[in-house]
Amino acid sequence: MATNEDAFFCPIPEGLLYDPEYDMWVALENEEVIIGATPYGVHLAGEVIGFTAKPRGAEVMRGRSLGVIECAKTILAVHAPVSFRLQQGNEFLEENPRALNRDPYAAWMVRGRPLNWEGERARLVDSSTYRAHVLRHAPHAEIPL
Repeated sequence: MATNEDAFFCPIPEGLLYDPEYDMWVALENEEVIIGATPYGVHLAGEVIGFTAKPRGAEVMRGRSLGVIECAKTILAVHAPVSFRLQQGNEFLEENPRALNRDPYAAWMVRGRPLNWEGERARLVDSSTYRAHVLRHAPHAEIPL
């Protein structure tokens, strides 16, 4: 696993919401959440070599596993930043998991119907707040503005 002192490139786009506890991003589109890992989360995990989402229709509660990633040295549960009913796992990512290492924002993990958006939305932060979180923990990160 990478250390917090390792320098790495970490774009943090505006327009997404972020979960600093699990280092995940969330977008809400047409009453559906799209969820993925942030570059910082991928950096902490190490090089991703596998991804498997829970099955379609699974009800995933905030903080519970939405799937697993396999890294060079370990297998990690991917914790959900919000509760949702899974409608689609990213099949491309499951077949090409290394895409997560190259562009975590294009390599979303799952899509689903939120179960408690209004109640859980407040736990998510904007890009500037997440940027400050990353820099507190990884001061050598290169974060473009």
